Amino acid sequence: MVELLAPARDFPSISAALKNGADAIYIGMEGCNLRANISNFSLEEIKEATKIIHDNNARVYVCTNTILKDKDLEDLESKLPSLHSFEVDAVIVSDLGAIDLAIDNGLNVHVSVQANISNTRSLNVLKKIGAKRVILSRELSLDEIKEIVKKSPLEVEVFVHGALCMAISGRCLLSYYLYGKSANNGECLQPCRKPWKLTSEDETLILESGQGNIKTYILSPRDLCMIKHIPSLIDAGIHALKIEGRARPADYVATVTRVYREAINSHLQGSWKFKKEWIDELRKVFNRGFEEGFYFKKPKQGPPQNQAKYVKKDIGQVLNYYRKVGAAEIRLWDKIKIGDEIIIQGKTTGSLTDKVKSLQINGRDVKKAEKCRVGVKVKSRVRPGDLVYKRVKRE
Repeated sequence: MVELLAPARDFPSISAALKNGADAIYIGMEGCNLRANISNFSLEEIKEATKIIHDNNARVYVCTNTILKDKDLEDLESKLPSLHSFEVDAVIVSDLGAIDLAIDNGLNVHVSVQANISNTRSLNVLKKIGAKRVILSRELSLDEIKEIVKKSPLEVEVFVHGALCMAISGRCLLSYYLYGKSANNGECLQPCRKPWKLTSEDETLILESGQGNIKTYILSPRDLCMIKHIPSLIDAGIHALKIEGRARPADYVATVTRVYREAINSHLQGSWKFKKEWIDELRKVFNRGFEEGFYFKKPKQGPPQNQAKYVKKDIGQVLNYYRKVGAAEIRLWDKIKIGDEIIIQGKTTGSLTDKVKSLQINGRDVKKAEKCRVGVKVKSRVRPGDLVYKRVKRE
């Protein structure tokens, strides 16, 4: 059975992934992964996260895939016994020394995409070392992946959705060169997402940066989206389909995981038919436009910023939930009306998206409300402290 692997940057994202059909979740450990600019999980939080994920019959993988110097390896070595005691299902690693340490500590090793594994011989070597799975390089075509899977002694994982990088599997020095912030240590400031112009040594302009509102983003690819090709990926024998996005919020994780879960189930149940609504849903959350990466051709340039059709607006917070009537009491600091699409996010709730069908103020039905306490019927349980957002169309 193919595995759907979702990202999580915090506990709401974990809940969102679990409630929308993820088979496994990958999280970052403080100081040892490629998302240093977001909140990562401490050892105690990894312990709690592992229990939550296992209680929901899913697997947890911990990212330790940054560049590691000797002092970094010493720090990692001190943490690995704890990961083993928590019974995490695997660690995602790119450094050979870290792979060796992880295996010595009895941990399953998934070799990170940062290792740029692109051929069967490399998989054979990693098998001898003791790895269990390889996340293949993003630069491979689907035909090349199929050939590797046929001969692979290891499980094979590939990315199917999310950001692409101009550098080979993320090995980029541009952010470090310009700002002193290394992508290889998880600190990328993404200068590639800005418009650039290209000149020769004698300052002859070769490529314009764009005119007016039209910009040339020669270093910024569109986002990967393989939702149309789920049958081909599964039939190729790939073990795990991975969603990129540990920097993304819970509603992104919920939407993308749900859409890919539906698509995977559709094929596994023998009723595959691509649905345009899947793309429509994916376009509601953060994206830079979509393409198919290197699976069939070279990626094209895309816009650097969010191209989602909708954005979230922070409008309130849940005060109470009344189970018998299935309603939440919300403190509004903005406005809401019947028909609005709301997103409620919290540590245990994850990310709940719902249409507003009824509103009550002091027991009286109303069609709209603003800056007050209001009762809203919701389709599943929410919790005090959960944040409430309204989805609005981009201008």
